[in-house]
Amino acid sequence: MEKIIFILILCPTFLFSQLSSKDINTLFAQISKENTAGCALLVVQGDKKIFEKAKGWANEARSEKLTPLSNFRMASVSKQFTAMSILILEKQGKLSFDDPLIKFFPDFSPVGKTIKIKHLLNHSSGLIDYEALMSDTLTRQLSDTDVLNMVKNIDSTYFKAGESYRYSNGAYCLMTLIVERVSGQSFTTFMAEHIFQPLGMAHTQIFDNQAIKNRAYGFAKNKKGQLAPRDQSLTSATQGDGGVYTSLNDYFLWYKALQNNSLVSLDSIRQLHKNPLPQNKGFYNIGWFFNDEGELFHSGSTCGFSNVVIYMPKKRVLVAFFSNIADNHKAFRPIYDYLRAKKVVQSDIWQWHDLTN
Repeated sequence: MEKIIFILILCPTFLFSQLSSKDINTLFAQISKENTAGCALLVVQGDKKIFEKAKGWANEARSEKLTPLSNFRMASVSKQFTAMSILILEKQGKLSFDDPLIKFFPDFSPVGKTIKIKHLLNHSSGLIDYEALMSDTLTRQLSDTDVLNMVKNIDSTYFKAGESYRYSNGAYCLMTLIVERVSGQSFTTFMAEHIFQPLGMAHTQIFDNQAIKNRAYGFAKNKKGQLAPRDQSLTSATQGDGGVYTSLNDYFLWYKALQNNSLVSLDSIRQLHKNPLPQNKGFYNIGWFFNDEGELFHSGSTCGFSNVVIYMPKKRVLVAFFSNIADNHKAFRPIYDYLRAKKVVQSDIWQWHDLTN
């Protein structure tokens, strides 16, 4: 008698078939409230939105509720957009990853000869943190140009460029100015014309003097533990390190663009200059933490917002959590634990989140 052998092939769709919008909705109901600042959650598998919902106040003073169209401040999740602007200019042949800072900022201190664009992208520049250079008497918001003026005269670094990892907001502020000097456009115009408009992200904006449409305003707990408005800080006007405002709806379009390599293919570039993280926790490049398993992550933290994004290109899965409450990443934990239990996510994202501080 001949034996018939059945071979079961496990494809990503099969592995993730247990994801339940009902389960996620139950968890979302536990972490969100109606009559306070709130959060928004998007879960995507393939090209399908498994879950998309927002709850809470976007603007309590105007009785405006959060929706999937509400624009949250992305904080450091913005870095993936800033990095993309550099990748586009490199693809156009207008700059090289090996270009040193001195090429764009001729009066930069001697360290500008050794720090290259690739070091800015992967947090291996060793630049002195601009936050550590801020005056105690500062009363106005800083711009990216202010950041340049603060760091360009410092002829020392935390380490030699390319030799270690240290998270640097200033590095991404400098890339804003590089984009402007190379393209001849303002950063906001370049981003709109080369990224947001081509992808149909009609309501995504860079923070500047223009009004933000569908804007969610930030909140934080005061000394009494009560939520109070806290939308802006002295560093809220810098653009390259955290100035993007976007919504669940528009971020889904960003995910599809990344998945389809609509702008620039990330994989080869991410691997080319990947920077090993401390204690073998993975790598960093072009605005993402990632590992050899193909899981990418970034979080965002600012005075009134907390964001988490997990993207897995090989599995075609995206999870995006936006909150207009400061220090509210813990609200995402039940969702993350659910994803881990379903084996959708394998990595410990919190070890990456800690490396943004």
